[in-house]
Amino acid sequence: MIDTHCHIDLYKNPKVILDICEDKGIVVFSMTNLPSHFEMGLPFFHSKKYVRMALGMHPLYATFHRNEFSKFELYLSKTSYIGEVGLDFSKEGIETKEIQLASFNRILKLVSDKKKILSLHSRRAEKEVFELLMQYKIQNAIFHWYSGRLNLIENISDAGYYFSINPAMIKSISGRKIISKIPKENVLTETDGPFIDKGSEPLLPGELEEVIDYLSNLWNNTSEEVQNIININFRRLINNLK
Repeated sequence: MIDTHCHIDLYKNPKVILDICEDKGIVVFSMTNLPSHFEMGLPFFHSKKYVRMALGMHPLYATFHRNEFSKFELYLSKTSYIGEVGLDFSKEGIETKEIQLASFNRILKLVSDKKKILSLHSRRAEKEVFELLMQYKIQNAIFHWYSGRLNLIENISDAGYYFSINPAMIKSISGRKIISKIPKENVLTETDGPFIDKGSEPLLPGELEEVIDYLSNLWNNTSEEVQNIININFRRLINNLK
């Protein structure tokens, strides 16, 4: 299983979760919300084979950003993965819109000439995020849990960016409509754990069987064929780092 957006550091026992991923060979991009969180996790992640920690600056943590950029710049060379970054213009985030825009522009400027993969938060700001990616000529990006307009999906896909699909998306009408519009070659998978539950417990990294089964029915492919498509997409993305 390939999990391109998960927050291992936010589980109750992150070291246990990290060891499970390594033991089972689950490929995970583990997000952080601030560079100081990346700093704390670095000793635990740096020698792992299957799990990679991403350097994040979450838009909903915008009030902390100013004091975090020195660490963002310090650790930028320590990872090829950037996330969770982006914009959030929902009711929850709109008050810090200007700080978010300043931060996201600064992040994109810092990474624009480097081989990095970005995992993007874009709630109620999908168009703005996409336009900034194009402005800074960002090569490798994944729209995590996309919830924007259907007519923007084609533009995002044509630019070569990806969408990571999680189990919560397949359970809503809007999520299913979005998934139906994404070309197969632009699909990746994510859990966004621990923010999505499976029963009374948070999803564990790589618990994506529901998504694979859903795509199997949608695409009229076997589960093995779906996983192969996801693997091919993932390898194509990773190869851009070379």
